[in-house]
Amino acid sequence: MTYDFTTIIAREGMDALAVEGLGWGFGPKAPKEGFDFIPMWVADMNFPTAPSITRRIVERAEHPLYGYFLARPEYYQAIFDWQKRHGVSGLEKWQIGYHNGVLGGVASLMKAFTAPGDKVLMHSPAYIGFSHVLEDLGRRAELSPMKKDADGVWRMDFEDMERRLAENHIHFAIFCSPHNPTGRVWERWEIERAMALFEQYDCVVAADEIWSDLILPGHVHIPTQSVSGDARRRTVAFYSPSKGFNLSGLWNSYSIAYDRTLQDRMVKQGDMTHYNSLNVLSMHALIGAYSEEGAEWLRQLLDVLQGNIDLVCDFVRDELPGVTVSRPQSTYLVFLSCDGYAARTGRSMDDIISAAWDVGVGLQDGRPFFEPFGLRLNLALPRTRVQEAMRRLKEYVFV
Repeated sequence: MTYDFTTIIAREGMDALAVEGLGWGFGPKAPKEGFDFIPMWVADMNFPTAPSITRRIVERAEHPLYGYFLARPEYYQAIFDWQKRHGVSGLEKWQIGYHNGVLGGVASLMKAFTAPGDKVLMHSPAYIGFSHVLEDLGRRAELSPMKKDADGVWRMDFEDMERRLAENHIHFAIFCSPHNPTGRVWERWEIERAMALFEQYDCVVAADEIWSDLILPGHVHIPTQSVSGDARRRTVAFYSPSKGFNLSGLWNSYSIAYDRTLQDRMVKQGDMTHYNSLNVLSMHALIGAYSEEGAEWLRQLLDVLQGNIDLVCDFVRDELPGVTVSRPQSTYLVFLSCDGYAARTGRSMDDIISAAWDVGVGLQDGRPFFEPFGLRLNLALPRTRVQEAMRRLKEYVFV
């Protein structure tokens, strides 16, 4: 393997929320004496990013002027070329919108096409970031629960979706593809059926495709806008190199909109803040990520992530009675369900989570994702750290 995914890199003192956000009220508490902390809660990676990114940033940073700038044609071309990996071609510059983050882009689109008090359809388990955005904007989440099939695969409940769209007069939906936090990679027929419902009920669709770079071997990402002419017209898709290349601290995402009205009204909302502008170093980071070397680094990363996921899924099956996991098809996250264990032992989720934090396993509570017995674990760590975390869960938590 060309790139380093095994070295444990200390993040203390380097502004990392994952290790310096302990005890802030929204993150894990510090572990008890004798246990070091294993960061498995924040959705960023504990791997060094692709060297092509670092070089681009350093080369630009060495030029001592950081004044106002123009986005390079190379920036747009990098996006055009990268999207071809998903079969998207023929993009034009006007169809690309810049956003400081996917959440900000979704907020701009939502403000342009909904009013305070409106309901917005989402699937649950649901990414907590979208729940917070809805609350902050005075909109309300209408959650359509996903179901596991006989093989433990998370599926949309289309009948439930239609009932909620009709009864609540919903005209805006947030559609995660791949889905966070379950890691589902939707099949084409699933996206087609969902988009047919959104067409029937005239919904503007914000397609969060930020995880589309992290599709695990054996699965294929189908861009939401590609499944029909109507899906292309009514959907704005949001992307970023932040998840695939560990660049969340650089705030760089973009959208693709083929409809002029969607694009113009969304961009106007973003412009009204007077701060939603591309950062010069973020621009160079994206160019470095969306390169041939970046693509090779990503390929090797996916092999590492698949190995970590296999390790954890097998461990849960064999060593943690009463705990189940649906094997993710994308992302570096696994979502555990503890309902069987809780029923057998009488322990509460607070007990389980506190016990994990006490021994330094910094996992995330699944209840804010609307999964009452859920735990979310970030597996983007060197394998030795993942192995140690699972050992502690077995020895000290699920006993």
